[in-house]
Amino acid sequence: MDNPYPWLQDFINQVPELLQPLMVALVAAIPYIEGEGAAAFGIIAGINPIVAAIAAAAGNILCVIAVVLLGSRIRGGVVARRTARAKSSSAAGTVATSQGALATSAATAVAEKDADAQPDRRSKGRAKLRGWLVRFGVPGASILAPIALPTMLTAAFFVASGVRKEWVILWQVVAIVLWTGAVAAAATGVLALLGW
Repeated sequence: MDNPYPWLQDFINQVPELLQPLMVALVAAIPYIEGEGAAAFGIIAGINPIVAAIAAAAGNILCVIAVVLLGSRIRGGVVARRTARAKSSSAAGTVATSQGALATSAATAVAEKDADAQPDRRSKGRAKLRGWLVRFGVPGASILAPIALPTMLTAAFFVASGVRKEWVILWQVVAIVLWTGAVAAAATGVLALLGW
């Protein structure tokens, strides 16, 4: 059977060999493609499967680390502002604070109800991820998460939930390496089977 992607291999062959893994790493930084898709792309394009898998995992990992560090900084700022507001409002009176908390709680409940009324793919993915996080903890949820959401969104969700950034990075790296390796092995096997 002939390779249905000769144009892709021709394009990749025009790129200097040293830059080919960089292209795979850049593709891996795209949400929903990530390490798994980029590794398959590189292998189909004719790049050595090991080089393609390492480049894809590296590109995905670097992007996830950037998301975690940025998300952690944003969360830290939000928490600091809330703490400062809580201290200043406690001086104003606990009655006003409890009324504000009730109003915020009611608004949150309404927003969650509205969000649940029209579930989209992303909210369904977040709901699955939340359940996995409760049931399996960060390690299990990280490894299962690519089924529901891209690793970049998963990492942002974990950081926003208050999980330590080091823990998120560790388990996201493990998940990326496992999934990218599995897809790279499968793509290599399929291409070998088909004789491409």
